[in-house]
Amino acid sequence: MIRRLTEMDHEICFDFLSEQPAENLFIIGDIEAYGYEKDFQKLWGEFNEKNELIAVLLKYEENFIPYAKGVFDAEGFANIMLNDPNFSMMSGLKEVTARVEPFVMHRLKRKRQTYYAKCTVLSHELEANVDTSNVLQAAPQDAERLVRLLNSIPEFTDSIITVERKKRVLEEGVSRSFFMEEDGEMVSTASTTAENTVSAMVVGVATLENFKKKGYATQCMVKLCNQLLQEGKELCLFYDNPSAGVIYKRIGFQDIGFWMMYSFHRQQQE
Repeated sequence: MIRRLTEMDHEICFDFLSEQPAENLFIIGDIEAYGYEKDFQKLWGEFNEKNELIAVLLKYEENFIPYAKGVFDAEGFANIMLNDPNFSMMSGLKEVTARVEPFVMHRLKRKRQTYYAKCTVLSHELEANVDTSNVLQAAPQDAERLVRLLNSIPEFTDSIITVERKKRVLEEGVSRSFFMEEDGEMVSTASTTAENTVSAMVVGVATLENFKKKGYATQCMVKLCNQLLQEGKELCLFYDNPSAGVIYKRIGFQDIGFWMMYSFHRQQQE
């Protein structure tokens, strides 16, 4: 049985999602931020014959994220999505979205997959041998320099981050950034996004071209990850390039599958 979830379901829903906090980073973060009763955010749950929650579907604006640990009513979730006039995106773990995909394929515009990895403990070797004493934590007043650094690196030229937004997320505590300097110039950084009480996503790992091969990004990552892990949070990240994955795995990240991102034609375009 699939039904809408409300605040009354929060404990059972949160317990279910928190069994895999990194995998459910976005759903958990959106629940903590906006709850169950907003016009732009809704949640549904599927319950088995024992009234146990076995699957969750989040709608945030036009995007839907399904999650389940086993077999679930994928067609039922797909029907909810297809009946929403705003539906134009779906994202989630590949083994979950793959079950929904056949029922929404007629509306598919494009899809993309990236590697998804998580970290629950740092590599002992790196933790013991990487000196992080020169890594600084960014304050809101560092937002302009952080954005300027990212904008000067080719991989981030398509980034939509603005100084105002960067400053706001640092102030709100849903993001934190660490960086290193040489002669007063910010040259390397690593950040989090979508932080919630149990998990966070690592993003924006970057070093200026002239300062690569010095271990700066690793130092930023170790300082960032260590702080979050000590707070009891699981870390996750996306990556496209397998060679980048080698670096992350050296730090302590392990692949947990693929994260899928789909875009669909809206209903009136059929």
